[in-house]
Amino acid sequence: MTAFDPVKIGIVSVSDRASSGVYEDKGLPALQDWLARALKNPIEFMPRLIPDEQAVISATLIELVDAGCSLVLTTGGTGPALRDMTPEATLAVAHKEMPGFGEQMRQISLQFVPTAILSRQTAVIRDQALILNLPGQPKAIAETLEGLPARGVPGIFAAVPYCIDLIGGPYLETDDTVCNAFRPKSAVRVMPG
Repeated sequence: MTAFDPVKIGIVSVSDRASSGVYEDKGLPALQDWLARALKNPIEFMPRLIPDEQAVISATLIELVDAGCSLVLTTGGTGPALRDMTPEATLAVAHKEMPGFGEQMRQISLQFVPTAILSRQTAVIRDQALILNLPGQPKAIAETLEGLPARGVPGIFAAVPYCIDLIGGPYLETDDTVCNAFRPKSAVRVMPG
């Protein structure tokens, strides 16, 4: 038995080609690997590989939140291409918008490519779950979650545990060697022993 709260995390890869078997999906393994390294909590992953169809994406997000996921991360479908519908599908199921996450993801990506301004990543709250739209490439997923510590640029995941505290979710404990989460002193839980 662990002292850490168990957590259900939905991971969703949005890709027409990967979901139809044209090529192997790299988004779900990248998300699962990073989260397993970053969190000390026991995690039940709920993976989904789906096409870039707005109704399918929205239905999947609702299903995962209704199944008890406190955190849902999507990868893919956030660019300006005609088929990229992840942000629209995410906003359609939102109870609250959290624009700071998308702003910071673009700031991180701008350190590498000027086309980061074309990204439409967003984040929302639905019920007691945080839904984050991440980039599509595994390297970019890790960069936006971890940030660029050598350049003094924080990643978005540093704010995720406290956000989940505020919406009534489980207490997420991070491995500081992967991601140093920030909480106000009054919100830090002292672990026994």
